[in-house]
Amino acid sequence: MKKDFPDKQKKKLISQRNEILDALAGRNEQLTKLVETVESGDDADIASDAIDRTLLNSLGEADQRRLLMIDRALDRIRQGTYGMCLTCGNPIPEARLEAIPYAALCVECQSKEERRNR
Repeated sequence: MKKDFPDKQKKKLISQRNEILDALAGRNEQLTKLVETVESGDDADIASDAIDRTLLNSLGEADQRRLLMIDRALDRIRQGTYGMCLTCGNPIPEARLEAIPYAALCVECQSKEERRNR
């Protein structure tokens, strides 16, 4: 791995982290507005609002998981273990880390993990 690669990735991870936090803050504002309008609508509005809230919550959960993975990747950078597969210990190719900067597993181990979780 190139010497400056972890620093470059750290900046990318921090940028992604900030985007997620901004998006979550926006969703929380939208959710608050939905809750306030539920009391004044008819049954169709209430059902529509419930669907909107469910969608916003699920999107928020996905972002929260991604945020956790980003924080863990930042920890690995601080510890000097960034770019090493957590399962087999082999280096994760830079191309994979460019595409998914918070990747914790090499492609082979990630594939095995996904098959196991099916």
